[in-house]
Amino acid sequence: MPSFPPDPQWISAAVETPLMAVLAWMLHSLRRSITQAPDPGLSPPVQPPSRPDLTQHQASLERTRDDLAAFKLEVARTYVPLSLIRDVDGRLTAHLIRIEQKLDEATRAAHSTAAQMRVLAEDR
Repeated sequence: MPSFPPDPQWISAAVETPLMAVLAWMLHSLRRSITQAPDPGLSPPVQPPSRPDLTQHQASLERTRDDLAAFKLEVARTYVPLSLIRDVDGRLTAHLIRIEQKLDEATRAAHSTAAQMRVLAEDR
């Protein structure tokens, strides 16, 4: 009887070979099940939800949305540093102030142009 030395590479090959065979069998089974069309006689026909089920579904959906919004707020509070929030708030405020100044300038220019047009219209 031949004796095999306890070589680590030989041991790993002996362990990996059955695992690769199982993996190949699983892939083959998955591909075969994907290509087969589902039998329409096996699944019951889908019926539209009744009115009470629909309102219950909408209430459940609303609760899920509220929970998600609360979770997002909790994540924002917990994981975002306060210094970063202050920095973003400061930059946003500065941009809004610049936009407000530009709008004020445009409004003043429009009012002065309108006044000049009235004066010119009265002179004619």
